[in-house]
Amino acid sequence: MAAKRIGFLVYPGIQALDVAGPMDAFAAATIEDTRGRAQPGYAVFTIGLSAKPVAAESGLLFKPRFTVQSAPQMDTLIIPGGRGMRDARVAAKAAAWIVQRAPRLRRIAAVCTGVYGLAETGLLAGRRVTTHWRFARDLATRFPDLRIDPDAIFIKDGPFYTSAGISAGIDLALALIEEDYGPGVSLSVARELVVYLRRPGGQAQYSEPLRFETQTPDRLADVAGWITANLGKPITVETLAQRARLCPRQFSRRFKHAFGVPPATFVETARLKEAQRRLADASHRIDRVAASLGYRSAHVFRRAFERHFGISPSLYRSRFGKSGRTQHQTHQEIFR
Repeated sequence: MAAKRIGFLVYPGIQALDVAGPMDAFAAATIEDTRGRAQPGYAVFTIGLSAKPVAAESGLLFKPRFTVQSAPQMDTLIIPGGRGMRDARVAAKAAAWIVQRAPRLRRIAAVCTGVYGLAETGLLAGRRVTTHWRFARDLATRFPDLRIDPDAIFIKDGPFYTSAGISAGIDLALALIEEDYGPGVSLSVARELVVYLRRPGGQAQYSEPLRFETQTPDRLADVAGWITANLGKPITVETLAQRARLCPRQFSRRFKHAFGVPPATFVETARLKEAQRRLADASHRIDRVAASLGYRSAHVFRRAFERHFGISPSLYRSRFGKSGRTQHQTHQEIFR
């Protein structure tokens, strides 16, 4: 199987991590040939608007391997974000080339504000897109014909993919790798990059733990993050209160005031949301999912899941698992 060619468009004022993160993800993907030997799944390269090296926002220099005039045929084009692409002149130059290339591309992906250049082509008119939440309003003003979801991590609409910025570009790359070569290769890349979790496309950019941390006093700031990282452990109000250096009664009162729900409700909701993600992978037995999330039995887990979602774990898996009829919803609405 020939390696799929992935081109990254680079320009002055680019966000370096929007290039380097996804590029390293694709470069780390390997597949086995007919003899069982590991082969690269992708051939990745940079494409400049000119042959000159370009400076990223951070000052890091990128030397394009090709230019828009010399770029070879490719499978996928990636348009990273950055301050430069929000310049109408740069976006217009990029868009003119993208329009010419689009008929020969299987898919086009924009990371963060790379969507400005893709939107300039007119190819996204009427389509669902996302970008970094901070630029969603400006994008909507400049391109009112887009259907913008400012919360999603990444979205696919037809052959076009858009994502939030920086780390979300890696999430998108992992989703594309899974689309091409399956979850095994994608998970292997995630492990290679030491990515803690492959986030689904529909997950909020501004996650509940992050929202909690920004709304709470210093002594509570790390509690939600600790909960989500320790869902398989016994979690009690006493444990959390000790971590926040408060007495249990005071902790419970301040927690509910800060986040709107009691600590026990927050913990159960976090566990059940993670259960949804794990159930989407049919290789995880339901009883093991339950045990891995701190439930003392599969029966207790099933009751909690049904109470929260109105559906049993097994029925949820049959509808939304990788082998079910809504397979792509394992990325939580990436294909909606």
